Amino acid sequence: MSEEIFSKVHGVLAEINAAAPSNESELEQFRIKYLGSKNTLKPLFGEIRNIAPERKGEYGQLVNSLKQAAEAKFNVLKSTLSNKADAQESEGLDLTAPGLSRRLGARHPISATQDKIISIFGRMGFAVAEDREIEDDWHNFTAMNTPEDHPARDMQDTFYLRDYPKRLLRTHTSSVQSRTMKANKPPIRIIAPGRVYRNETISARAHCQFHQVEGLYIDKKVSFADMKQTLLFFAKEMYGPDSKIRLRPSYFPFTEPSAEMDVSCFICDAKGCSVCKYTGWVEILGCGMVDPEVLKNCDIDPESYTGFAFGMGIERQAMMRYKINDIRLLFENDVRFLKQFQSVH
Repeated sequence: MSEEIFSKVHGVLAEINAAAPSNESELEQFRIKYLGSKNTLKPLFGEIRNIAPERKGEYGQLVNSLKQAAEAKFNVLKSTLSNKADAQESEGLDLTAPGLSRRLGARHPISATQDKIISIFGRMGFAVAEDREIEDDWHNFTAMNTPEDHPARDMQDTFYLRDYPKRLLRTHTSSVQSRTMKANKPPIRIIAPGRVYRNETISARAHCQFHQVEGLYIDKKVSFADMKQTLLFFAKEMYGPDSKIRLRPSYFPFTEPSAEMDVSCFICDAKGCSVCKYTGWVEILGCGMVDPEVLKNCDIDPESYTGFAFGMGIERQAMMRYKINDIRLLFENDVRFLKQFQSVH
């Protein structure tokens, strides 16, 4: 009985050594037969109970060699077939043909403009401060000296959440300023870039979501002249060394005095064009000295500290910088439009 079993094992070993699958399908059949979960080798292992005790060790080594031989054969055949397939695939390949070009992405004009603004103010020592987009009424309005009857609090301008009036989508990044002032003592020198939301009708010049960069500098003896020089440096770095600025009186609840800042038109060199409405000037931001009430609301002594603040829309800067005539293009993710900015830095 033992001799018959040994003979059978030697026969299976010969089959394994002689097997020569010529394609992946035949190789898979080989794997299933000798290495699969229901392979033909398993019954041979069970035959050890019918082997004479003095030959059990010999038989065990023999049946183990079956599995080892099958695994080795399978690996060799798999490698051979893989190399053969690669060789067939490479046949007819023109190694002198140019490679396939990869489509490269482009920096979005908003991101490029925001990064440039941050870089300019960073060289003047302004740190970047960021915070939440879902705000409460106090940090968004009250802390910034916005009266209860101010139009900006109206539902027409503000997106309130379901727990109205507790939470809202911030209407400006001034809320970052109020949180920074509450959490830190002067000197404070920050810029706050980020997305803001207003309940406005979407058109070529306005959108319900856009981006702002607001700046804040608070310290002892900060003056209006400091603000003017800071913004003049920004204009020259952003729009060219020959740029000029002018400040026009305005009103903002959180600054006093307040001003609108214009820059000499860089499109027509201040000679007059459709962009500047033939005035030679383009409005780019609002600014002013921080109102003492805002400092009080944020636990800063207005008798010891003064400061200035400014804010600008990033989309407006991007539209002027790249001569874009419709703000909606910046939010539609049209690849045809974005491809034009592949060389933007």
